[in-house]
Amino acid sequence: MVRYAPQPREDEPPLRQAIIRLAGQYGRYGYRQITGLLWQGGWDISRSRIERIWKQEGLRVPQKQPKRGRLWLADGSCMRLRPLHRNHVWSWDFVMDRTDDGRPIKILTLIDEYTKESLAIYPARRIRANDVIDIFADVMIERGIPEHIRSDNGPEMVAKSLRRWLDNLGTKTIYIEPGSPWENGFCESFNGKLRNELLNGEIFYTLREAQVLIEQWRQHYKRVRPHSALGYRPPAPEARGLALAPRTTVPN
Repeated sequence: MVRYAPQPREDEPPLRQAIIRLAGQYGRYGYRQITGLLWQGGWDISRSRIERIWKQEGLRVPQKQPKRGRLWLADGSCMRLRPLHRNHVWSWDFVMDRTDDGRPIKILTLIDEYTKESLAIYPARRIRANDVIDIFADVMIERGIPEHIRSDNGPEMVAKSLRRWLDNLGTKTIYIEPGSPWENGFCESFNGKLRNELLNGEIFYTLREAQVLIEQWRQHYKRVRPHSALGYRPPAPEARGLALAPRTTVPN
């Protein structure tokens, strides 16, 4: 009985090269996210085929880099108010980092829990309640006013000026229990990705450099990065073929 060796597909070499290139470019991505990127690029391929090539090439996500003394708790999920639609629940939080000279950087992160969009990432040396209001107002003008905003109960979050401003807009505030970051699980998960995919691997020499690189990462997260909860598509509406919301007038 004559057995014939299986012939490789014609697209196998370029596909293999594309997988290796993307794995090198996005070192923290596994084969599922690489599959999402290939789908975005027009490849009509199955995830199992990508997994096979991934294993054959010995690709794997490297071990997490040592954290620089700023540990974050594992992400979880708070289902006390499950987001049901766009602008239903926003979440915000702070991530701390520092420039090479040791000076701290405080980073405000704001996400839509339903669409998984990163609405804003704002790095600064210090962020006060009035700064938070300005950041929120800029986002709301472009996107609309949320029904709820979830956060912990840090001093910036519970400031009277911010609570009064949100109340005037009709936005309800949701505060998690002290010492329970899992109750803000959506934002905790996002912050973990920000740290894992960018902050842990970068040394910022100036605040301006941090602002530029963090915004570049945010745009990639919105428009390119595959998200498992969205069928390995990016969250930005324009990237998913959805209509954009009309501009909104937000009072000061």
